[in-house]
Amino acid sequence: MAAVLLTVEAQPPPNSVRSLLTYPFARRTMAEKLQVKELGPDKPEIQLTQATKEKSKAYNRTFCRSWFQRKSWLTGCGTANALFCFPCILFKSDKCDLTWTQSGQTDLKHLSERIKKHESSRVHMDNSVKLAVLGKTSIAAQLDDGHRIALRRHNEEVDKNRHILSKIIDCIKFCGAFELAMRGHDESDSSDNPGIFRGLVDLMASIDHDLRQHLENATVFKGTSKTVQNEILDCMLAVLRERIVEEVKAAKFLAIQADETTDISTHCQLVMVLRYIDQRNRIQERFFEFIKLPNACADAIASALSERLRFILPQGQERKLIAQAYDGAAVMRGTTGGVQRKIQDIYANAHYVHCYAHQLNLVMQQATSHIPQISHFFSDIAGFASFFTKSSKRTAVLDEVVAHRLPSASATRWNFNSRAVNTVYEHKDDLVRCFQTIRNSEGFDAPTKRDAGGFVRMLEDEAFCFFLALFHKIMPHVDMLYNHLQKRNIDSVTIAGITQTFISRMQAIREALPNLVVDEEYRGPVQDPPTKRRRTLGEDRQHHLALEVCDTIMSHAKERFSFTKHLVSATLLQGDLFQQHSKNFPDAALQTTVEAYPSLDKARLKTELSLIYDNEEFQSCSGALALYQVLMENNLQDTFTETVSLLNILITTPMTTSESERCFSTLKRPCESELNRF
Repeated sequence: MAAVLLTVEAQPPPNSVRSLLTYPFARRTMAEKLQVKELGPDKPEIQLTQATKEKSKAYNRTFCRSWFQRKSWLTGCGTANALFCFPCILFKSDKCDLTWTQSGQTDLKHLSERIKKHESSRVHMDNSVKLAVLGKTSIAAQLDDGHRIALRRHNEEVDKNRHILSKIIDCIKFCGAFELAMRGHDESDSSDNPGIFRGLVDLMASIDHDLRQHLENATVFKGTSKTVQNEILDCMLAVLRERIVEEVKAAKFLAIQADETTDISTHCQLVMVLRYIDQRNRIQERFFEFIKLPNACADAIASALSERLRFILPQGQERKLIAQAYDGAAVMRGTTGGVQRKIQDIYANAHYVHCYAHQLNLVMQQATSHIPQISHFFSDIAGFASFFTKSSKRTAVLDEVVAHRLPSASATRWNFNSRAVNTVYEHKDDLVRCFQTIRNSEGFDAPTKRDAGGFVRMLEDEAFCFFLALFHKIMPHVDMLYNHLQKRNIDSVTIAGITQTFISRMQAIREALPNLVVDEEYRGPVQDPPTKRRRTLGEDRQHHLALEVCDTIMSHAKERFSFTKHLVSATLLQGDLFQQHSKNFPDAALQTTVEAYPSLDKARLKTELSLIYDNEEFQSCSGALALYQVLMENNLQDTFTETVSLLNILITTPMTTSESERCFSTLKRPCESELNRF
């Protein structure tokens, strides 16, 4: 059966000459007329040429589009290849020249003269005035003094209202910028504590006459009610979301970070953070939304994320999402029914990244939990802060003798444990004197004295002192790694370097353990004259346990910080490996990279990387972001197209979910403030 082809002709725009001749302007509704006026003259491509012969010399004249800029009333027809007068077509009458309203002007030789003649005609001027005032108040009314005065007063009132609203918005922005709860317990005019927002508005009114007058005289709209606050916040959120979505659409790749928690009102919610590189080549991590969840199961979380992603990434841009970062909970990381699997079924390039800051906590937990003596040590360390926080009298003695507070320990935040270890180590002598002061004082009860005596014996215990010295050496490196992992501009290339440095330093501590075991600085009692103390562990046992701690930390760091398939690509752009790669190109890593990101051109990427490896100037590269910015600042993105794409992927891929946790800590403040109202 022969195929039948149907050609559907596109509808011409309403302001085109063809449309205006077919459907005259006079027969259109006022809404249609105003639409035509807003669109203005149509300026299509015109194939208008004219053969001319002067003094036995023949040549062709062609229409120049600059006429459209020079004469705002000029329009054209791409079908008839002729020029028309836009106002005269709209309001044509019997007096109009038909060459400008019906047949069209095609004489290019005399075009300049005819344009000058037509725009000087009375009928053209009359039609231009009609078009200018269409949809507006009549000229007679506009010339009336009363109307002009009323219009001026109206504009002044609008400007004043905008000024007042801008001040109220500034107060709301201030509260948001500093994470302050806006509402107080009592927001009435007679209240002594109306809340931060009302306090700011009153402060602004004291230095702004218009705002003060508005607050004193307004009866309908003051702008300080909770309803107005919420509406302004909703408007601000809509504007910010629109801006974020525009930036995401302009970005080449996108990654998401998400974490779920139960808020202070026991409602389950999810925070969503977007990570991308903006048009100024800067990393952006934008909070997008708190999402309420019916429950914390994988289906609910994946459904909520998918719904938001469909709004952020229109159909056809699914390949733009290259990474999803969560914590290590089974519901998030499950390879069959977890959130990451459900998202990757829709967005194939959205590789899962386990939060590396969370990985560090798991490394330290594993190194301490399975060794009973180490587990007891950290339990004892946590007891110091707990002892003093239970009584203000104990804290007073601590402030007087030690002059330093003891930070609390944490089972999941190892930077807290580091501070506890370092404080006890550095103030060990002072703490002994503090506990002995409590024991010898008559102002404390027997249980307190008994606990203080236990802490004295603990600080004089050889095993405790040894582990205190050991972790005093280890914890600074844990802190350094933890602080790097909390940075927003962290990328997989930097991760590779700092984790290798961490493992190397742990190896150095391991090799120096014999000196630590025999060093009297870490073994003896902390006061003179020395008191008799129990010997709980021998030197061999101490050395064995210390080796086990170091080996566990190093082995788990190598395992947990080893890159998954899609992050092996980071080794291709690790600056300290460039010299090695120049001698032996990493083909295996390149193949793995191309498999993870099929959009990359393998052959071209290999050529570009070879050039970078052989150039000594690139060997000082400190990270993916630094290299990316150098290439962009020197306009080399067209030369190293595939390398720039790979760098963009590596930089966009988040290494931690710390930004999500920052959002939760921010949310907690207004929640607690609201709870205190009750």
